[in-house]
Amino acid sequence: MLLRNILLGAPSRTLVLAAAVSAGATSGLGVFTARYAGALSYLSADPKACANCHIMQQQYDSWQKASHHTVATCVDCHLPHAFLPKYLAKAENGYHHSVAFTRQDFAEPIRIKRANGERLYENCVRCHGDLVHPLLASGLRKGGSERDDATAFCVHCHANVGHGEQAGLGGPRRQAE
Repeated sequence: MLLRNILLGAPSRTLVLAAAVSAGATSGLGVFTARYAGALSYLSADPKACANCHIMQQQYDSWQKASHHTVATCVDCHLPHAFLPKYLAKAENGYHHSVAFTRQDFAEPIRIKRANGERLYENCVRCHGDLVHPLLASGLRKGGSERDDATAFCVHCHANVGHGEQAGLGGPRRQAE
């Protein structure tokens, strides 16, 4: 009888109830997860949002000791500045981060991905363009003259600018004294 009603387009009360319970459970789980993860905080430019995940605490702590701490936040360096591209990048990164953290299959220490490295580089040049344009014009580009892999070449030499000392962030290990 139930199959006949479904096939003929007459939904049974059981089917409607099952759909309502399923939709309610899914919605409730989604709201709980979003609240637990502090999802709305990711819409802000507050650096504390980047440290919501325990894995980013070292980056947050080191940023507080860095020279750019008073003039740039995570969003200033790591995301585009235009409204739509910024929120598209936040959504893309959020998706990849949530999958990686759920599966626990991310590298430690966390490493910047190619697209985010390109954004970082573009933001370095955007803020420091007057200073670096002569270097860029001379052939020293993102990856250097012999490399063009779109890495954030600025931080090759200026690694401590955004995140202070690299201890615990995957920088070179110091020899014990």
